This record gives sequence, structure tokens and C-alpha cells, in this order.
Amino acid sequence: MLTYDECLAMCDLTCDEIDAIAEHEHVDPMIALALGNYLVSHHEACEVKRFIVDDIEAARRSGNTEKMILLKQTLLHFLTTHPDACQGSHRQVA
Repeated sequence: MLTYDECLAMCDLTCDEIDAIAEHEHVDPMIALALGNYLVSHHEACEVKRFIVDDIEAARRSGNTEKMILLKQTLLHFLTTHPDACQGSHRQVA
């Protein structure tokens, strides 16, 4: 059986990106890892971007500035490593 760390090493996402997916989808990190890997490898990186943007907005609404900053950094890294996620919808990040 593969561990989380072994799966993460084979995935094209970071721990912070996986955590954002897990939070958005209310699932265990291992399931979020599988979902994120599937989306990225099937040209659906825009969905991962949407998850992170939604999490940023939730952090903003709750007044959690520290979390909002971390998620914005996560989004910047994600968009840098997955430029195809920049295409499509253009929702603003607060």
C-alpha cells in the first residue's frame, strides 16, 4: 500500500494545494490528492484553481487574514506551475 508521502511524490501538486482541495471538498487529504491529481492530469486544472479561489474567499469572509495570505501564495504557485489553469473563467481574487 502506498503512503500519502509516496503518492504526493508522484503527484504534480504541493501539500498546500492538496490541503486547499481537501478543505474545499471536505474530504481526507488522500482523497484530495487523488482528486487533484486526476483533475490536473485530465486538463481540468481550472477546477483546482476554482477550489483555491473559493477557499480564499471563505477565508476573507471569515476574517482569517493569515489563511487568506497562505492560500493566495498557494494560488500563485499553482498558476505558475499549471499555466493552463489561467485559461477560462477569470474570477477576481479579493
